[in-house]
Amino acid sequence: MLELLRENPLLLLFLVAALGYLIGQIRLGSFSLGVSAVLFVGLAFGALSPELRLPDFVYLFGLVLFVYTIALASGPGFFASFGKRGLRYNLLVAGVIGVAAMTITAVGTLLSLNGALKAGLFAGALTNTPALAAALEALKGRGVAEAVQGLPVAAYAVAYPVGVIGMLLAFHIAWRWWGNREKTQMAEAEGLVTQTVEVTQPRVVGWTIEQLTRAHRWRVVFGRLQRDGKQQVMTPDTELQLGDRLNVVGTADELKRVVETLGVAVPERLEEDRHALDFRRVFVSNRAVAGRSLAELELPQRFGVVITRVRRGEVEFLPDKETILELGDRVRVVGPKDRIREVSRYLGDSYRALAEVDVVSFSLGIALGLLLGSLPIPLPGGQTFELGFAGGPLVVGLLLGALGRTGPILWQIPFSANLTLRQLGLILFLAGIGTRSGYAFVQTLTQGDGLKLFFIGAAITLGVALLTLWIGYRWLKIPLDVLGGVLAGLQTQPAVLAFALEKTGNDRPNLGYATVYPFAMLLKILLVQLLLLSN
Repeated sequence: MLELLRENPLLLLFLVAALGYLIGQIRLGSFSLGVSAVLFVGLAFGALSPELRLPDFVYLFGLVLFVYTIALASGPGFFASFGKRGLRYNLLVAGVIGVAAMTITAVGTLLSLNGALKAGLFAGALTNTPALAAALEALKGRGVAEAVQGLPVAAYAVAYPVGVIGMLLAFHIAWRWWGNREKTQMAEAEGLVTQTVEVTQPRVVGWTIEQLTRAHRWRVVFGRLQRDGKQQVMTPDTELQLGDRLNVVGTADELKRVVETLGVAVPERLEEDRHALDFRRVFVSNRAVAGRSLAELELPQRFGVVITRVRRGEVEFLPDKETILELGDRVRVVGPKDRIREVSRYLGDSYRALAEVDVVSFSLGIALGLLLGSLPIPLPGGQTFELGFAGGPLVVGLLLGALGRTGPILWQIPFSANLTLRQLGLILFLAGIGTRSGYAFVQTLTQGDGLKLFFIGAAITLGVALLTLWIGYRWLKIPLDVLGGVLAGLQTQPAVLAFALEKTGNDRPNLGYATVYPFAMLLKILLVQLLLLSN
């Protein structure tokens, strides 16, 4: 069987993926590994033989696919949140990684570990392969013996698996402690409801919808207006009169504020009267529309309709004029029946088109990312580093995802296609890195100082995870789902991100991951070279 698997890497790949998925479904209480189990099945297969490993191309291709699709989806939110919030996330990451480096320096000195072992432990406990590569390159540049050059690899191989497992366990515990409260608060805050409001306050007569929204900073959408028994679509220029009945969409708290200002809530549901106005849920599949804001599309002016809700993946939210539509969005359109049919054709409303990927723009984006990742970036002291296969596509993906389109080129891909490519990339990465690390992990663990290195790496990983979660959630009040992404980004570990996505059931961990990943990777590459000097 081992001979068969050595000669058939594709068979090995799909066997690891299938067994990993099966094991990932096993639950112990409320704990399950999910897709991360593919990594551990890969480690188990790799431990059987040094030749039982998937080619480099498998995990590198998977890494590029996973990181680029994550970055494309996270680009708009990444730059929108990179004000005070993004600075806070990155300061947290800088502080925790700095503490980890100082701890390894102190413990390593106490136990008489040389700089090469300290650097390997640091890269392994924080699961950062580019940092290991930087350490090896620095050692080669100094002309040290090959035996010394192998020390960082050995320490990395021991610390890496527990660097993944420790993070998964830490986030699982945090989610058990705080997750139920978090889910309740999110449901209360994000659930959208529709309310009919009658205007009874004379002070708002003559005000337009836009003036009132700006003055009170409402986060709601106005859909229908019923005046003198007739319904019409509301626009920002609609002026209110006494007796008007308005159809308003928002959260319960926001609707309460609207009612207090305008008048009273009434039980009548204007959306049930579909004689004059109707509504339809429409898929955005027209590439000429995607990547453009609602203000650019001018739907009220061109078609006499308004969009009252947008559903993107599993999340439903209220649009505003700055909202940029993406392929795969499902929007709720309100307007005259004949115009709704027209705007449906304009938006696309083709489910089949959402399964297609523009190969030219997708491949071009990845190519640009790989080119950026291969550029040498100078460091103080004459050293250089590269963003590599992960950093380059991540940075380019964030930029292109935020741009949406450049002239005729649409960089975004449909949400469903993004998820499929993301999952494929993650499986390839986990299976590849698992089979390649398994044998070295077992050998190092059973020889010499393997156990000592293992426990030091485990302590560093757990300390970093618990410190990040405690400070982030209890002190900085970062939402736990976003904090799961911050933890994964700090660890620069896609397996942790996949686990956080599965636990939380939403895409918000992607935002935390994309916000801190570039900075965390750069900081680790710098610190690992300082650790080499700490003999």
